[in-house]
Amino acid sequence: EVQLVESGGDLVQPGGSLKLSCEASGFVFSTYDMAWVRQGPAKELEWVSSISSRSPPTTYYADSVKGRFTIARDDARSTLYLQMNNLKTDDTAVYYCARLTLVQALNARAGVFPEQWYRGQGTQVTVSS
Repeated sequence: EVQLVESGGDLVQPGGSLKLSCEASGFVFSTYDMAWVRQGPAKELEWVSSISSRSPPTTYYADSVKGRFTIARDDARSTLYLQMNNLKTDDTAVYYCARLTLVQALNARAGVFPEQWYRGQGTQVTVSS
């Protein structure tokens, strides 16, 4: 059974930083592209970032987070990370770890998510003063 468990969400002031983690199990983590997606209050689901399975991994970012967020993976620990710096109030959302291929992520970038895909239960990030 595929399981994705996120952690690290918190309340942080604008300009602050957080690091999210996602522990994966039930599949061979190292062989899958992975992604982070988020959903803000009263907003649609939004693709945030992806990382390829190949070594060295290739990373991709939404324009809204480019230069501020960094995605990374530790295949030995089957763990995905998202380092978020210079957080803004617009970053407030539930963040989900997702198993999405790079092609699926390309479509997700345009707001089209696959009919069936795996994501975790989410972790809440609130950016507020």
